[in-house]
Amino acid sequence: METQLAELRESTELASGGTREQPSTIYARVFSEIKPRSPIPLISIEFCAWANANSTIRLHHDRLEVRITDALEGAPTEVHEALARILFSKLYRKPVPAADNQLYRRFLNHKEMRRSLHLMRQIRGHKFISGPEGAVYNLAEMFEDLNQRFFHGLMARPELGWSRRESKQTLGHYDPSHNAIILSKLLDRRDVSRLVVEYVMYHEMLHLRFPVDHRGARRCVHTREFKLAEKQFPAFKEAKELIKKL
Repeated sequence: METQLAELRESTELASGGTREQPSTIYARVFSEIKPRSPIPLISIEFCAWANANSTIRLHHDRLEVRITDALEGAPTEVHEALARILFSKLYRKPVPAADNQLYRRFLNHKEMRRSLHLMRQIRGHKFISGPEGAVYNLAEMFEDLNQRFFHGLMARPELGWSRRESKQTLGHYDPSHNAIILSKLLDRRDVSRLVVEYVMYHEMLHLRFPVDHRGARRCVHTREFKLAEKQFPAFKEAKELIKKL
């Protein structure tokens, strides 16, 4: 599986084009641009086998430590330069340059890079899935009921489960890498209306019906078609109002 990741990264490099330069040289140059009067610190660059596209930076005892997802190990100089400016902007609490942010997002949204990141999450990611049976609600039964009512019973059932914690910020999410719908444990209570749970489940099911739309640097999770379909849920407004009271 790791061989597949390497092949995908290589195909992304070929498709994206661009020149290459040592990352340590890039970070030294960008540091000089941002802090022209400061001596360049010792720079440590580490590519990490992570399950996501995150990268970090910190200045520790005059040593600049940068940790980058290994998905970017063979990325062109322009991409590393854009990421360097983004990370330095966050380190020194400066506005992120729009052009660099757009270039970096466009690279991540490249079709082959998306495939590589998707595969990374599948291979390296660890997903807790409790199973559909809750203390009050059974997500499998609810999924099949909604499937028949709104999708003609044609939607394949993904993995279903409840979150570990009662999250108020995220009532539900669909994880395409693990093909799983997870609802917040907060909803699995007798004082929470079934209407609310059904609406959240229906919302997440729509993510299977309408995948994320990638256009250049733009990533649209809730497309126009998604929003129109969401409003077809009976008692849509009532469900939204009940959610506000949770």
